[in-house]
Formats: sequence, C-alpha cells, structure tokens
Amino acid sequence: MYVPNVSVKVEISSLLGVRLGAKGGGAETINFDVKAKLEEKERKSQMVVVGFGLLLNTKPNVVKFEVEGTATITGKDVEIKKMLEVDPETKVPYVFQSIYQHAFTAMYLMSTILNAPPPPNNLLIPPKQGVPVEDVSVEVGAEAVEAVSVQAATAAEEETSEVGASSK
Repeated sequence: MYVPNVSVKVEISSLLGVRLGAKGGGAETINFDVKAKLEEKERKSQMVVVGFGLLLNTKPNVVKFEVEGTATITGKDVEIKKMLEVDPETKVPYVFQSIYQHAFTAMYLMSTILNAPPPPNNLLIPPKQGVPVEDVSVEVGAEAVEAVSVQAATAAEEETSEVGASSK
C-alpha cells in the first residue's frame, strides 16, 4: 500500500543465508514459508521505529534466510497509523511490504552467492499489485507472527553452504 508523505527507512542489522541442500537434482516445486515478526521499539510525534524479523524456509529443505533489522516510519501520525494497519488480504501490516522489498534485495543477492532459489519478490504484495502467486495461505500465530506459503518452480542441487552478515 502506498501512503503519500510517509517514508519508510529500512536498516538491516543481521542477514543469514544457509544452503541446506536437497534430495534429487531435477526441477522441483519449492514452497517458501515465511515467519515475520514486527515489534514497536520507539514512538514519537510523526515517527515510529519498529524492529522486524523475517525467517524464510523452503520445503523441501533447500535454503533458509533470516533477516533482522529496524524500520523507521516518518510522516503524519494518521498516515503512520495506516502503514501499521493489517492488510485484510495478506493479514500482514502494510509496512511489511516496504520492509520485504528491502530484505528481498539482500536475500536475492545471497541466493545467487549460495546458488539457491531466491524467494519471490512479491511475497507480501496482494496479487492485484504484483504478479499473481498460486497457493498463498496466511496463518496468524501468537505475538504478531505471520506465516505465508508460496510455491515456485526451481532446480535444486545437493550441496550445503552458508553465508552470513551482521552489523550492530
């Protein structure tokens, strides 16, 4: 969701990618499961800072990505409130669309280094805004954790690699 006059600055503090390997070597369907966490850290007039965590796993176990950081949302309080509202289609706060786009860039780069399938770039965007995605299901768990399952076709190889980056 685009909200005019609202800025979302995303800072990634930790990034981890692990190639877990896979059985078989041909083209197979990969499911991406996402667990997302959003926690308010600070609130001032016309600014909110939220901490986030994203964990993406594939089924079968091919690759795992973990991304953590903060997002600073600035703008009018009413517009910030809109960004923190939950999208009725995806069941995820609108601000996660912006956060995921930044995290996707890092995960895509890491997936090329690991020679692993990248996650879809439109994972948290409703189908009307992005490319239609088949078999999307969202489950709401405790403590603002969301789960999204997406299918994508890809080729997998047996191999294990790990790449990580962290800044504090």
